[in-house]
Amino acid sequence: MPRYRLTVAYEGTAFHGWQKQEPPDPAVTPGAAPVPAGSEVREGRAVLRTVQEIVERAVREVVREPVRLTGASRTDAGVHARGQVAAFSCSGDEGGGGDGGRSAEATSRAHSGWPAARGLDRLRLAVNARLPEDVLVTAVDVVPETFDPIADARAKGYSYTILCSPHRPLWERRWVFHSWRDLDAAAMDGAARLLVGEHDFAAFAAAGHGRLTTVRTIFDCRVRVVETALAPPGARPDANPDGHCRGTLLRIDVCGNGFLYNMVRIIAGTLHEVGRGKMDASSMPEILASRDRRRAGPTLPPEGLCLEWVRYE
Repeated sequence: MPRYRLTVAYEGTAFHGWQKQEPPDPAVTPGAAPVPAGSEVREGRAVLRTVQEIVERAVREVVREPVRLTGASRTDAGVHARGQVAAFSCSGDEGGGGDGGRSAEATSRAHSGWPAARGLDRLRLAVNARLPEDVLVTAVDVVPETFDPIADARAKGYSYTILCSPHRPLWERRWVFHSWRDLDAAAMDGAARLLVGEHDFAAFAAAGHGRLTTVRTIFDCRVRVVETALAPPGARPDANPDGHCRGTLLRIDVCGNGFLYNMVRIIAGTLHEVGRGKMDASSMPEILASRDRRRAGPTLPPEGLCLEWVRYE
């Protein structure tokens, strides 16, 4: 039975996160709460639009048998990904020879599944042909039957992008957090580097994170200026031509052996406060030692967050 690893990219704006989920309501009835945007009603229940649900359905249509798709990271609603990793297993027998008088059911079974010899690129193209425009499988690999996208992951990398501009963004609004003022990138970078190492990140975890331990190891954390966006020649200094913002893009990159619920967004919120001058960069060790969520900065919105990669042995 072959097992396949998918690398999946998606724009998270219209998704209710990665993981399949259904609201607790047993049924959708007239006069009840409206069905959430992007969801569908199936067998009397509102099924939320999630990446796992969409990709799993596409894979199932291609291999023509039930599959269980497991993802490496349960990204939240509105969070994007360039390098989400997911895996599934299916049958892989070609069925051999002609029909030989077999029943229609037997013939169908013989053509279900996906043998590796049929081609990984063909599998990728077949799945992508059944996916909506905001999600894409970028790579397919054969992995051992025991491969677990969650347990076997050794490191994950996230980015958080901030646009500093006096103008409200239009075209960029779905993938950046907008800061109305300039930020001190050097101070933010200095604070970010103080988070590197093994620490108790309780102060950077949302309540109800559900983990037995809040100790995590950050391998690297830094802040850099990606680019400075300028208005077209001749535009007024205070103009917002064509909806494209004048301003500076800052990117926070953080990688570690694992992350707590909302941990990266709270790190980003804390570094944002440092950039505004509301918090001192040298206070990071004290915040960590306090284990007090109230000492860290706010949780920034999901649109600036992106899962960049997941690394394995």
